[in-house]
Amino acid sequence: MESLDSVEVLLVEDNPLDAELTVRTLKKRNMLNPIFTVADGAEALDFIFCRGAYAERACTSHLKLILLDLKLPKVNGFEVLKAVKSDERTRKIPVVILTSSREDPDIKVAYELGANSYVVKPVNFESLSECVSNLGLYWLMVNQPTR
Repeated sequence: MESLDSVEVLLVEDNPLDAELTVRTLKKRNMLNPIFTVADGAEALDFIFCRGAYAERACTSHLKLILLDLKLPKVNGFEVLKAVKSDERTRKIPVVILTSSREDPDIKVAYELGANSYVVKPVNFESLSECVSNLGLYWLMVNQPTR
């Protein structure tokens, strides 16, 4: 596991199979960015803002990408997104919603809160793997983030 200070991608996903597939797919495509996974919104907020169990993490390290599910235990993805995009220290971090929800209200709210992209997870293994691979390629290699 990478040092918590070198993490560049945060995956917030409560389904362990989807989380494992996402990480394996990114690594398989030679995306060597350090990836850290959390399973609920409360832990995501603690990680992002260096508090609780992550208080020792250097918050000066810059996350390049947050892949965020919406339907999460403890704190939902909308609340995580709102916290990230309303804080000066984190608002420029690209947040990609990666969820099973195709509901128009969810899509609308996500964009209103500042999501950079909204992707509906395909249900079959191969399609999900291809989707994650394309996301990783774009957000970690093609996209030019602001500094």
